[in-house]
Amino acid sequence: MLLLTLPALAAPTAHWLATYQHRELLLSQGLGLLGGWALLNLLGSGYQLPRTDQRAWPHHFHFMNSCWGFINAILAAVGILRTHPGRPPLGLTPAGALEAQVSLERIFLFNAILDVGYMLVGLWLLSRAARPTAQRPERLFGYGRSLQLQGAFLLLFDVVMWLVVRH
Repeated sequence: MLLLTLPALAAPTAHWLATYQHRELLLSQGLGLLGGWALLNLLGSGYQLPRTDQRAWPHHFHFMNSCWGFINAILAAVGILRTHPGRPPLGLTPAGALEAQVSLERIFLFNAILDVGYMLVGLWLLSRAARPTAQRPERLFGYGRSLQLQGAFLLLFDVVMWLVVRH
């Protein structure tokens, strides 16, 4: 009887372990994509920034994109370093893996809400830039366009990552 129950106990353990490893691998790949987006912003906008007139909106657009690129690069690097795609941390239990799963799903959903907020702030900045009484409308317009672009990419990223992690 004991021999019959041991394989039955090993199967769920092997299943949750494989599921955990697969999720961590997908997470590290997704964070690699975020790192690629960050690098694209740092290189593209970092190259364009000194080549634009400070009195024109593209200068402020590239400045804001460079800032987003720096922050996203740090987040991607820290996230990748915290993933364990090969082997789970010592002492991780199925309950702990499930708790980490739920926490990760909530993080991506919360980030998606923040991303919508970024896009709304970008729209607000664009509307402020269009006012005849706006001070430094080129800066408001450049920052607004950048927030729209970054928010749209991050919204797509966070929703896709939520879907990938969830399934």
